Amino acid sequence: MSAPVQELQPPKIRWNLEALFKSPDDPRIEALWQELHQRADQFSTEYRGKINQPEVSAAFLSEALRQLELLARDASKPSTYAQLLFSTDTASPEIGGFMQEQMERSSELQVKLLFAELELQQIPEDQIARLIEAPELANYRHHILVARQRSPYRLSEKEEIILEETANTGIRAWMRLFEETTSAQTYPFIDPSTQEKSELTQEEVLNYLRHPERSYRQAAGDAFTEGLKSINRLITTIYNNVLLDKKIDDRLRNQPYPEFSRHLANELDKETVDLVVGLCKEHHHLVERYYLVKREILGLDQLTHVDRYAPLHEANEQIEWSEAESIVLDSFGSFHPELRERAAEFFDRGWIDAEPRAGKTGGAFCSYNTTDTHPVILMSYLNKMSDVETLAHELGHGVHASLSRAQTEFNYHGTLPLAELASIFGEILVFERLMAKASPEDQLALVAEKCEGIFASVFRQASMFRFEQRCHQYRREEGELTQDELGEFWQEELQSMFGRSIELGEQHKLWWSYVGHFFWAPFYVYAYAFGELLTLSLYAKAQAEGPEFSEKYIQVLKLGGSKSPEELMSLVGVDLRSKEFWLGGFQAIDAMVSRFESLWQQVKPTA
Repeated sequence: MSAPVQELQPPKIRWNLEALFKSPDDPRIEALWQELHQRADQFSTEYRGKINQPEVSAAFLSEALRQLELLARDASKPSTYAQLLFSTDTASPEIGGFMQEQMERSSELQVKLLFAELELQQIPEDQIARLIEAPELANYRHHILVARQRSPYRLSEKEEIILEETANTGIRAWMRLFEETTSAQTYPFIDPSTQEKSELTQEEVLNYLRHPERSYRQAAGDAFTEGLKSINRLITTIYNNVLLDKKIDDRLRNQPYPEFSRHLANELDKETVDLVVGLCKEHHHLVERYYLVKREILGLDQLTHVDRYAPLHEANEQIEWSEAESIVLDSFGSFHPELRERAAEFFDRGWIDAEPRAGKTGGAFCSYNTTDTHPVILMSYLNKMSDVETLAHELGHGVHASLSRAQTEFNYHGTLPLAELASIFGEILVFERLMAKASPEDQLALVAEKCEGIFASVFRQASMFRFEQRCHQYRREEGELTQDELGEFWQEELQSMFGRSIELGEQHKLWWSYVGHFFWAPFYVYAYAFGELLTLSLYAKAQAEGPEFSEKYIQVLKLGGSKSPEELMSLVGVDLRSKEFWLGGFQAIDAMVSRFESLWQQVKPTA
């Protein structure tokens, strides 16, 4: 791969959100809220007190759910639109205010409709067992079963209304404060060569942790730590309140342990989650084994937290946006033409926001939006090879969302562990395509990046899950956590995955505080470990079965959230409770580490 003649400029790619609204001032927003309240009032008149009745028919219940589903779909649009705008300009008080207004108006509508699910959950078990077998309710069978699994943990309608209305000044306000604080934060970076000081965004400073020169990586570690230190007291306060809110909510709902609500939402049992997380800890030796080799390649006596993502050689290769588009589309198309077709829409129709700019939230995501609009993707594309895999990851989500639009709204969104299936599958397809074109030296670098990405998705996320478990348990039993206690918990859990291969320095103790998932989605993180291990095993299955598997895979994506994870995976011959199946994922990781070791022996300089 040849080096570029000059530094490529990031793409000026911004998304088009007009399928939702044209601007915060779009008169359709106000008109929609007015219409929604009229529909909600009419719905309440027609159905309040009539769902949990002995004489309720399947046809009556089906029509009630159809109307409720359409209300939920349309009501999500203003809030989704506001959140998407906010993600690209978190520093704007006008957009922040607009987002807050939409959340409040959404709550006003939701309190009018809460009765419907509560009544659905109160229908006697023998009666609902008969009803859900009726053909009229075939489309809502899974939705009903999931809603009723939450029945023991729902409060009265008045109590649910109070919690919904106060959430906007409670937990949602804390989450907004976290997002605004971390997105606006800058990091004082001192260039080791020139000693010039500059204020970097989070994306920019984290990018320097992948610099080939250690002095730059250390400067990035210094800057990142300094920036986090200046807001750590506030972030600690926010997190303690998030922990307290979860404690209170779980107590009120009689939920037995902190991660229970996440398992319920993911439709997974505790035994399966504990099995996978436990296997992650048992296989930490794979991480240690890899990094001991990387230490040899880098020629360092000791690796620290700033060396985790150090490139193996100076990466001059840059991939401009148009080339990244071709790589991803060709990779997807090689597996199944429909994957390419769906992914191409994102480029052709302006469904991606890829331009790096100040105020834009860090990281990347795909927003599914609604079945009658389309999904969109946000990332910051910096022309790096790793950005191509990020693009593939989010387009995997996007293709999944696009295919799932065949479902109605209640069946649109799958659970989090399976939501990662298509994204990681997309990454693997692109990885193998890049490998086929690369020299042995670049193959070594690509496999290194893939190993480190897998470690981040599997072992790091499992370690972060255990960190969350400790924080939530401590908050319930001992009270507020100090900055030092949070740092110690973080350090202990993350250090355990590296063994003697990496020594996480004191700076790293602050690095828990930028992980947004801890704040807005407690225990979300284990979904990444599930998704990665699941996909690694399924990819091996795809290679063995060929086109037959690809057709089954597309059908699973089209089913969205219309079936449970267990049911969906049974369609491709997978038992999620099987230890042997999950061990297949670790065998794939072992094979990737062996591939890394073998490539190093090929290119290793002789004495």
